[in-house]
Amino acid sequence: MEKIRLGLVVAEFNRDITYMMEILAKEHAEFLGAEISEILRVPGVFDIPIAVKKILEKGNVDAVATLGSVIEGDTEHDEVVAQHAARKIMDLSLEYGIPVTLGISGPGMGRIAAQERIDYAKRAVEAAVKLVRRLREYEQG
Repeated sequence: MEKIRLGLVVAEFNRDITYMMEILAKEHAEFLGAEISEILRVPGVFDIPIAVKKILEKGNVDAVATLGSVIEGDTEHDEVVAQHAARKIMDLSLEYGIPVTLGISGPGMGRIAAQERIDYAKRAVEAAVKLVRRLREYEQG
């Protein structure tokens, strides 16, 4: 079977958490027999969609996994950021016909909860690989 090539977009905001997410994503991709061929780091979760679009435009990947952590502040800013990023990520996946998975934790959580959700990175990579495999099977069947 052809090796699955993944793009990874990682938010640098809350880097202590997203760094661990990035490491876990790389390890899990290797475990699943996938290759991370593109990594783009962006300032924050709000910036993820433009990076996803650039990777999809290049056409060198079978799927993109997004990684980030949106921690609650004193305002509802975390909700706005997470909702709009998730919506745009989904829109890009549909527009390009390429899986783009959500490995973004939050909103509505504190730093401890964010650390407990580092495995969202693993889930995003696993979902990307499964989607690519199932779509390939569907197209061949």
